[in-house]
Amino acid sequence: MCEAHAYLVAEQGREKIMENVVRIASDGDTLVLTDLFGDEIRLRARIKEIALIEHTIYLESLA
Repeated sequence: MCEAHAYLVAEQGREKIMENVVRIASDGDTLVLTDLFGDEIRLRARIKEIALIEHTIYLESLA
């Protein structure tokens, strides 16, 4: 499978915000993450890193 886990990275560490992410779309300064079941979350963030082999997405908050 090609799903990934998304984490919000801050100075204090990282927080898992979504599992089984299959799609990331940009809507202005907002990212829309969609999981395998079609559930979405929207957050003001930017992509810091995508580690394809690890199936991990690291995001930084813009708020």
